[in-house]
Amino acid sequence: MNSFTNQLRQIARRLWRAPVFTLVTLITLAAGVGANIAVFSVVNGVLLKPLPYPHPGSLVGVWHTAPGLNIDDVNMAPSNYFIYREQNRVFEDVGIYQGDSVSVTGMGNPEQVQALDVTDGVLPILGLTPVLGRWFNRADDSPSGPDTVMLSYDYWQSRLGSDHSILGRTIRVNGKARQVIGVMPKEFRFLDWEQPKLFLPMRLDRSKTTLGQFSYEGVARLRPGVTLQAANADIARLWPIVLNSFPAPPGFSIDLFNKARLGPDVRPLTKDVIGDVGKLLWVLMGSIGVVLLIACANVANLLLVRAEARHQELAVCAALGASPWRIAKEFLLESAVLGVSGSLLGLVLAWGALRLLVALGPDGLPRLHDIGIDLTVLVFTLVVALFCSLLFGSIPAVRYAGTRVGTGLRESRTTSQGRERHRTRNTLVVIQVSLAFVLLICSGLMIRTFRALIHVDAGYDTTAKIQTVRLGIAEADVPKNDDVIRMQQAIQQKIAAIPGVESVSFGGSVPMDGWGWKDPLYAQDRSYAGNAMAPLRKFLFGAPGLLKTLGIPIVAGRDFTWDEVFEKRPIGMVTENLAREYWGSPANALGKHVRVSSTDDWREIVGVIGDFHDDGMGKDAPTIAYLPTILNHFESDMFNIRRFVVYAIRTPRAGSESLMKDVRQAVWSVDANLPLTDVRTQDYYYQKSISRTSFTLVMLGIAAGIALLLGIVGLYGVIAYSASQRTREIGIRIALGAQRNTITTMFVRQGLVLAGSGIACGLLLAFAATRLLRSLLFHVSPMDPITYVLACIALSGAAMLASYIPSRRTAAVNPVDALRAE
Repeated sequence: MNSFTNQLRQIARRLWRAPVFTLVTLITLAAGVGANIAVFSVVNGVLLKPLPYPHPGSLVGVWHTAPGLNIDDVNMAPSNYFIYREQNRVFEDVGIYQGDSVSVTGMGNPEQVQALDVTDGVLPILGLTPVLGRWFNRADDSPSGPDTVMLSYDYWQSRLGSDHSILGRTIRVNGKARQVIGVMPKEFRFLDWEQPKLFLPMRLDRSKTTLGQFSYEGVARLRPGVTLQAANADIARLWPIVLNSFPAPPGFSIDLFNKARLGPDVRPLTKDVIGDVGKLLWVLMGSIGVVLLIACANVANLLLVRAEARHQELAVCAALGASPWRIAKEFLLESAVLGVSGSLLGLVLAWGALRLLVALGPDGLPRLHDIGIDLTVLVFTLVVALFCSLLFGSIPAVRYAGTRVGTGLRESRTTSQGRERHRTRNTLVVIQVSLAFVLLICSGLMIRTFRALIHVDAGYDTTAKIQTVRLGIAEADVPKNDDVIRMQQAIQQKIAAIPGVESVSFGGSVPMDGWGWKDPLYAQDRSYAGNAMAPLRKFLFGAPGLLKTLGIPIVAGRDFTWDEVFEKRPIGMVTENLAREYWGSPANALGKHVRVSSTDDWREIVGVIGDFHDDGMGKDAPTIAYLPTILNHFESDMFNIRRFVVYAIRTPRAGSESLMKDVRQAVWSVDANLPLTDVRTQDYYYQKSISRTSFTLVMLGIAAGIALLLGIVGLYGVIAYSASQRTREIGIRIALGAQRNTITTMFVRQGLVLAGSGIACGLLLAFAATRLLRSLLFHVSPMDPITYVLACIALSGAAMLASYIPSRRTAAVNPVDALRAE
């Protein structure tokens, strides 16, 4: 033990006497290890950490596939829910849920809050206990049951002052009094949703349920011992029972549902939470792992140089009886001290980076609240520290632990080194350059993807200053549908009168806000053999003037008029891509008729609008049917209206609080009980649609930048050390008449040969690695030649500069001084 302590003291003194070496090594390790800890913390929090519910492994999401419609993900429908709940053999319980937005009035200013509609089994399935009261029961969830509500802990605390007497009291939700029956646990989070403030029973009526309406999400808990395969087999058994238990909705036939060929897709609930972000995070983890390898190679090179300087000292130790194992152990122990110290410093850097990441809250990154430093991350840090220590410590240990006594004592520091003495360091530099080249390629592909995204025409005016705000008119407050549209128009007129407002209108959604749905769209002049289902199209809704406000062009025909809206005329519009698919050109689409179901009115196409991206900039513009916000005979309903709409306000004041103050006054002058929500600018939705690409670009860019810097530093170090060891040789060359440019060229050529070897190896690695990025790219090939050429040029230029600087200094040596020093 004393011997080990003495060795540690000697190593500490030796590192203290070499502050530059120690500082550079620790910074290099901290950068590589810290980046790995930070990204692993994200991977751990998002992908590896179990969901925060009891026995999370038995929680599943209940989904379906519809190969007959070429749809991979189909949600739950009420008809499926009833049969699954009543006749399944694999679930302890099953439920469905749906996001909602409700108004709360009677407690000061009206407000619009996020809510969650659930069947009675959803919350108990998660296995938690309310902090106050109880869960919903079957009576609450029945159509004739009492009007009840549950509160989130935060809402109970902030809005109701943590009042423990709230149970049994009522609050007014969507104009209706609801009795509070419970409060959620403090730490409760519903999956990764924007956390609901209120929870409402869904109260489905089984007697009125038809097939279809796959717009609900399902959750279930498996019985002990039941596998996913068994659960999927049971759902496959139940689907024919669903078809035979409920009628098709009016205007549709059972044949259409048979042709969809619905199949089961029960999967871990974790997948519903994290979505498809897993592949992105593993790509980032791999790229940061490459940075760590480059950092280790750099430190190994520093240790080799340091060991080379101790070559004679090690020979003396060997002469005095030190065994190769004792010398190797000293190298490894010194590496362990550096590895642990660098990892601890990296842990501090990672902690700061994670705090910043969580604060910024990048869109598209789920489970942000689960990201942090925990025991798993600390164990990972220890493993990384040991890995780094062994990796970069073993190279000098193997190289110099077996130093020969005679050879070591005969050699002089003034002796120019041969190729054998450079080979290990050169190999490490080639590895560094090749790995840095791979990351440069990956970063370059993401830059090209980002450039492709921002140069794609969004289809609407992305330069305009547009404020968006949502509001809903509850049926309990305004029961007559005609009064709803007149109130919405009155609000539009009030907002239009605000100073600086250029135009304003409203609709069911604005581009890329995530609203809208898909349904089949039949054309009157097309035949559908054997009652085949028409292709699914996206349906959006808008009032007159919304297209103009958003800057979406009308390429043929015209917009709706208010007279047509109030008279509920059967009209509609379609996007240009849909018009060309069905009728060859926008002009040919005018006057044609379309509908959803056989009981609907045929709607005349009065206009064709330009294609616009509504599913994100990374996806092609969808085919869209665009309809008025108030309709007769639509989707088999006698009457259909958008009560929850978004107002788009074009004004230079967009994004300012002063504008929203004026908007609130305008809205409340029409109805003082109307709350406003989702106050955003249109640019917010645009930026959100490219946020995942920009996040990936930033992360890969940081990784590539660190890798390039470390690779070039490693190359610089090798050339500088090589030049310093050849001072006597250079002095003789210059004394014999060699030109200084020739000396410089010799070292630059050496650097370019190393860089070229690294690029050649990196090309082979890049061909394999970039295939993993395929799903993250947009209109860019993984083999994009421009990216590869530019990466080669950039790395070669950096290598040339890294080689030129030390060689220039060496070529300027005075031959007399060099020979005298030798």
